[in-house]
Amino acid sequence: MADWGAYGNGCLGPCRLAGLALLFSVGILLQILGCALYNNWWPMLTVLMYILVPMPCLFFGNTSSSDFISVDGGDDWADAAKFLTGFSAVGSIAIPAILRHAQLIESGAMWIEFASFIVVLATVMLFQHVSQEEEYY
Repeated sequence: MADWGAYGNGCLGPCRLAGLALLFSVGILLQILGCALYNNWWPMLTVLMYILVPMPCLFFGNTSSSDFISVDGGDDWADAAKFLTGFSAVGSIAIPAILRHAQLIESGAMWIEFASFIVVLATVMLFQHVSQEEEYY
């Protein structure tokens, strides 16, 4: 029974990764359901924003994730990356709201898209938390 602690710690890494993959899959499933249930594929425009969100960090932010969260003044390119990432994240919420205002999608589709955004955001935040732990390989 003393080995259970070592076994449990060894299992947590793959289990966390599988949980994050499952959570991300649920977010993508909600994204597709928001379109398929209402037979309207306009909400898939938010997938474009999901693709654009990490791009500024990849191109301009040559910093680690802990430096990216800090608000200290520093590199102008890193600040530009933070701004563009925030702009893309707000766009992920704004696109369904604008489409609903223009009456291109139903209210139910908009709420499902918001739920998808929350699930994907939770996945990203949990991944960042898990990747910053020392015992996670």
